[in-house]
Amino acid sequence: MIRLEADQIPQWNQLLLQFPDAHILQTSQWAEAKKQNGWSPMYFQEGSDPQAPEGLALILRRQVSLAGVKFSVLYAPKGPVLNWDDQYSVSRMLDGLQDICRQEKAIFIKIDPDVLLGTGIPGTEDEVPAPQGLALQDELKRRGWQYSQDQIQFRNTVLLDLRKSEDDLLAGMKQKTRYNIRLAARKGVQVRQGKVAELPVLYKMYAETAVRDGFVIRHPDYYLNTWRRFIEADMAKILIAEVETQPVAALILFHFNGTARYMFGMSTENARELMPNHLLQWEAMRLAKRLGCHTYDMWGAPEVFDESDSMWGVFRFKQGFNGTITRTLGAWDYTTRPALYRRYTETLPKLLNLLRQRGLKANKRSLND
Repeated sequence: MIRLEADQIPQWNQLLLQFPDAHILQTSQWAEAKKQNGWSPMYFQEGSDPQAPEGLALILRRQVSLAGVKFSVLYAPKGPVLNWDDQYSVSRMLDGLQDICRQEKAIFIKIDPDVLLGTGIPGTEDEVPAPQGLALQDELKRRGWQYSQDQIQFRNTVLLDLRKSEDDLLAGMKQKTRYNIRLAARKGVQVRQGKVAELPVLYKMYAETAVRDGFVIRHPDYYLNTWRRFIEADMAKILIAEVETQPVAALILFHFNGTARYMFGMSTENARELMPNHLLQWEAMRLAKRLGCHTYDMWGAPEVFDESDSMWGVFRFKQGFNGTITRTLGAWDYTTRPALYRRYTETLPKLLNLLRQRGLKANKRSLND
């Protein structure tokens, strides 16, 4: 594969748009955002024609330390990007990624492209397998790739088809969800687009949500800078739900290449009985349609589809909108240094648990500042 030079990077997003399934996490904006956490981006192209690539891969590199020695790890978030039906391109891309792993002397390279394994909940009558994804899964295993213990992004999600009319979208929702949308509007919940200057208020609400729901978030500057970067690139919008002019819920709607994604949501304890999140989601879908998007990604579904999964409660909320449950390949790792990889994967869970405990405490402190 060919590594792009600095003067070629400004054209990166336009190259991505040649691929219908190119993900927003492969954009240069996401690469710049991840620099804040110590990742260095590298941009690669497969194919000889610089204006018509066979495939693309934004790869993030980060240094880690094991026993006092520094190594690197590589990650292509929601990538690489290519025509997964073209077996020749798939083979060339995987060869190229494996070569990069060797050249960079990395512990491993991780990929997690949105290649479909199937739709519907496994084991139900709605389950429909996807031969393309199952074939790729077999090819990765044959090459020595391993299903990763560290699934950074959501493997599964819920997608809605925005090519339907608003009436058809509403009619397809579960009756209770449709009722709650109308209840919120009837009880005075109003949804408006927010401004960049309001982002600090949204972060405070996001921290409150994290403490309430028990998940860890990063430092404020990471989110404020990331959100601002995408908003200023016209790749994200703010939606705020208010009751009597007081914000009670909000979301950041990311959009790229025809897909809108509900990647960040936040809410307070106030007015929850008025169902502001139901109306907020509906208005996000309406806005996404106006932006020309054909798909709305509700960003996340359980890894295991039962009540033991931490996402089960949120998933039940998302189910009410009657989207398609979509299961993808997930993250896979390739290593040429199996001993180091094994040590890294043994150490990582302990480190992540320690960081989680520290992060939860930091979240609580931030609310009191």
